[in-house]
Amino acid sequence: MHKVFLTAIIVCTLSPSARAVQVCDLNGQSVSPYNGSTTASKTGLMRCREGENGPVVREQELRDGVFMGVVRYYREGILQREYSVNERGNRDGIAREFAATAGSTNPLLSEENMRNGSTVGRSRNWLANGKLKRVAFHGDDGRELAMAAFTPQGLLNELRCAPRPLLAPDLDDAKLCGHDGGAPTTVALHRENGAVQARLMFERGERRKSETLWDGGQLREQQEITASGGVERNFSVEGVKRREVQWVTQPDGARNRRVTTLEQEFHASGTLVSERRWRATERGGELQLEQAWYLNGQPKEKREYLGVENQVTRRETRFHDNGRVASEGLWLVKGRYDTLASGVHKQFDDAGRLRREQHYDSKGRVSRERELDESGRVVRDDELFEDGSRKSLSR
Repeated sequence: MHKVFLTAIIVCTLSPSARAVQVCDLNGQSVSPYNGSTTASKTGLMRCREGENGPVVREQELRDGVFMGVVRYYREGILQREYSVNERGNRDGIAREFAATAGSTNPLLSEENMRNGSTVGRSRNWLANGKLKRVAFHGDDGRELAMAAFTPQGLLNELRCAPRPLLAPDLDDAKLCGHDGGAPTTVALHRENGAVQARLMFERGERRKSETLWDGGQLREQQEITASGGVERNFSVEGVKRREVQWVTQPDGARNRRVTTLEQEFHASGTLVSERRWRATERGGELQLEQAWYLNGQPKEKREYLGVENQVTRRETRFHDNGRVASEGLWLVKGRYDTLASGVHKQFDDAGRLRREQHYDSKGRVSRERELDESGRVVRDDELFEDGSRKSLSR
């Protein structure tokens, strides 16, 4: 009885007329969906009206006192939704939704097949004028495997292909998705105003290339996918490439994972300003190199990641804008964010002359500092101690 009561509450909550006082009867007898004793052991179609003599707002089937079977909702007496529920109260079977507009032909807006609460097989949505708005196909687990959406003019707006054709007869995805064994197919996607917003290339259901466009038709994003990896590029509305990412695919259980190997950023002028490179390993991507450039094209900084005696080490080099080295040094990478200076760190002037050295001990502390003049003569050479004091080593 508790189960029946909960089902009735849910149904009434979803009903557009749930706030009105509903009068229900079953086989000519007055019943209440809120009182299980009035529906216990009863079988038939319960009909509820808005008030004593108002229009029907809901019909719901009972079987031996359990709300099970067909469910229908009405708006001002016009059918709006219908579906069936199983003994668990979950939707099961064909579910439909209608426009429910007074004076209309009550056009169908959606139709889907339910299995114990999950959508399976083909589902469709229509506009009120009867034009197809969306079609999809769901697997036995409820996942959407293939889908197509359309503009009000009937032009293709979205498309997702599956490993085999699933959308016919509403859409010839065998042809559009490249399942016919011929050359890869190119499909145009449109905005609601009819303009092309993207182009997709498919081969045997796999998307091999995609391009999205700015409102003016200029290339905005581009993606190319192969069996081993792919590349993605972003462009400004002026047509300048602003970003590029390359990756490889690696098996990861039942699925493949994407491992980034290159990431580049470009200035609005088209000049490359930063870059990161990774090496693909069994654990994923291992960062190898980070670089940045000045807008004049000269290198700005470089970080190289090395393995020295089983210790990840970062060699940092910074540059003056004339391309000469400004500083260089090694860092021991201790964690994701922790580093420890190591060895001798050097600084140079814009003519390439060594002007300063800092020597680091095993704890990452400066143990010695040297300064040199333009001729290369040492002008200061100090030993540093952990208490902050220093001693000159100059002769």
